[in-house]
Amino acid sequence: MSERKGPVVIELEGPGDVTPASAPLVPEAAGQPQGRAMQTVVRLTGSKGSGLGGFFLSSALALVSFLASVAAWNFVTGLLATNPVLGWIATVLFSAFLLATLLVVVRELSAFSRLKRLDHIRVGALKAISDHDLKSARGVADEIGALYHHRPDTAWGRGRLAERRGDVLDAETLLHLTENELLGPLDQLARREIEGAARQVAAVTAIVPLALADVAAALFTNIRMVRRIAEIYGGRSGALGSWRLLKAVMTHLVATGAVAVGDDLIHSVAGGGLLSKLSRRFGEGVINGALTARVGIAAMEVCRPLPFAALPRPKVSNLISRGLQGLFGRGQVGQNEPDKALNS
Repeated sequence: MSERKGPVVIELEGPGDVTPASAPLVPEAAGQPQGRAMQTVVRLTGSKGSGLGGFFLSSALALVSFLASVAAWNFVTGLLATNPVLGWIATVLFSAFLLATLLVVVRELSAFSRLKRLDHIRVGALKAISDHDLKSARGVADEIGALYHHRPDTAWGRGRLAERRGDVLDAETLLHLTENELLGPLDQLARREIEGAARQVAAVTAIVPLALADVAAALFTNIRMVRRIAEIYGGRSGALGSWRLLKAVMTHLVATGAVAVGDDLIHSVAGGGLLSKLSRRFGEGVINGALTARVGIAAMEVCRPLPFAALPRPKVSNLISRGLQGLFGRGQVGQNEPDKALNS
């Protein structure tokens, strides 16, 4: 007798009314978006280097510079001895290079000096408030006015401050008046820079599928954002100054734990939960944008000559809602009330 060939039906015990609609949801493999691009940027820029590593890099840089200088000197002197015309051309080119290097060094030192000036004003303001020293507060107001005396966008505020400061007899009130009149318009410019940076980081993360492209975009965008915020508040930061300022901001964020992605961040900005269910790339983009906004707020606190007191400190949810509005759909991003300062 030959074996029967064909399909075999196997009876399974249990209810047979399971449908696609009633089947349990498939759990997400990777969980909630974590903003890995910005987390990588924070680790790269916020990590504290060891003293031995810094000594090694400094000594290596000094050695390479010394060897390059000796090689260039021997090359120019040898060329002068064998062919004076080419030797003088090399001398002129080498002198132009040294002049350009000197100008770059001067610019970097000037940038560091401007950033230190902002720190000095902020420390003086805090001391004047704590000591209730009206004379010191007037000195701080004068320093801030001198800092922005060449800025046309602060001319109206400086005029109002000059008219009203004589009637103020309290240190804290005078500094609050200075903050309202001079720093309010600058805060608006800084907010726009943060919104633009958050939009760019979120878009690259959501759209570009290349590996490490989101990390590179987040790094360069945050460096440019921090540099622009420093310039808005009166600081000039060159290449080294921008990197050092970004490192200081990231170190501050790491110390305060502000770069941690928790449920409060995911549910408070950009409808992160909804977007992550539609597309994990969109969810990652929103979280990276939110972390960029946090970096921007920290940069405002570092670069601002006065701490936030009379004016409200920006909120991540408000910045991300305005920055990503229209990128992932109107009304999907940010569901909190708009910042009162932004409506003025």
